[in-house]
Amino acid sequence: MNHFHLVVETPQPNLAAGMKWCLGTYTQRFNRRHRHWGHLFGGRYKAQIIDERSPGYLRCACDYVHLNPVRAGLVGVGEKLESFQWSSYPAYLRPKLRPRWLRIDRLLGEHGLGDTARARRELHRIMEQAPLKPGEATLVRRSWKIGAEDFRDWLADKLARRGRRGERASERCETDTVLAERLVLEALAKVGWREVDLAIQPKGHKCKVEIAQLLRAETPMTHQWIADRLRMGSASHVSNLLLTFKSEL
Repeated sequence: MNHFHLVVETPQPNLAAGMKWCLGTYTQRFNRRHRHWGHLFGGRYKAQIIDERSPGYLRCACDYVHLNPVRAGLVGVGEKLESFQWSSYPAYLRPKLRPRWLRIDRLLGEHGLGDTARARRELHRIMEQAPLKPGEATLVRRSWKIGAEDFRDWLADKLARRGRRGERASERCETDTVLAERLVLEALAKVGWREVDLAIQPKGHKCKVEIAQLLRAETPMTHQWIADRLRMGSASHVSNLLLTFKSEL
């Protein structure tokens, strides 16, 4: 085996640095343990951007990764998918196996499921009986993106603002924060709220969700920043609220 699959979400634009550390550190430790040397993986990692605006694309990517052991022949005939231990899929079915960094709510939400014993049995049934739809495997393997037809244009619009010559990353981050703060204040004024109302109103209030959706569409602010700024609890709670908001639309 000379490669692996990951579905990750990065709060900062540091994927390249993270992958360099991960691949380099793992290779060094593997070679030291097994007394090997040289390259371990087949080449530089390939990154694909997942369209988070519409439901279905995250599920497509995650299902592709979870079903890959079957396609690769690593799970034998008659064996269950969860028998493959080098996968996050068994942790979806058995909470005790979950590491702290694993997000299970996003994928379960894409399938319309919660984190209950009954929902986990339903996920098992879905994965056993409903492999990737025709064309989805090709979409994941060959494209630089996993998303709708207008995803390219949406990304271009979102990334349209260029930094000034010599602008440092910290300055760009500050500028983005200023933009996000302005949008929050304008939205609060529009609904007649004061800062104190953010603490008084429920975490999942419709107005908060609408402001959060605006921030995700217009700025690169993370779910955690939005959760803290709008008093919406945790980043995962914001993510789930936005997913429900989009599905209702």
